[in-house]
Amino acid sequence: MVEISVNGATRRVDVEGDTPLLWVLRDTLGLTGTKYGCGVAQCGACTVLIEGAAMRSCQLPVESVAGQRITTIEAIEADPVGARLVAAWVALDVPQCGYCQSGQLMAATALLKETPQPAEADIAAAMTNLCRCGTYNMIAAGIRQAADAA
Repeated sequence: MVEISVNGATRRVDVEGDTPLLWVLRDTLGLTGTKYGCGVAQCGACTVLIEGAAMRSCQLPVESVAGQRITTIEAIEADPVGARLVAAWVALDVPQCGYCQSGQLMAATALLKETPQPAEADIAAAMTNLCRCGTYNMIAAGIRQAADAA
């Protein structure tokens, strides 16, 4: 048994400690907004917030985050920064296929919480998640809009 805090709720999960957090979220807890992309922590589709920092959950053992605050896309709008980003994403029609967008929003939330008024270089450095549709310009525009709305 591993005890984790997900979206403000403490959960006890009956899994091996080395089970990747992604699979605990999706398969054990039914939180399917966090996506599987590459499985090697490169693409960022599986990004969640751990204590406010963007982390890729597909290679993160669940035991390594026991006792830490985990936030998934399902709860991002409860955070004022996350809510502003979601509103910007909708207003600008940022997604195309949408598959990577939960990870993009999580990374963007971590960025704006750390750097509320990011420069273009800050956005480029923080937003390393991949988007097969190439919505990078719209993602950056959404981040700028959400920052300006603060």
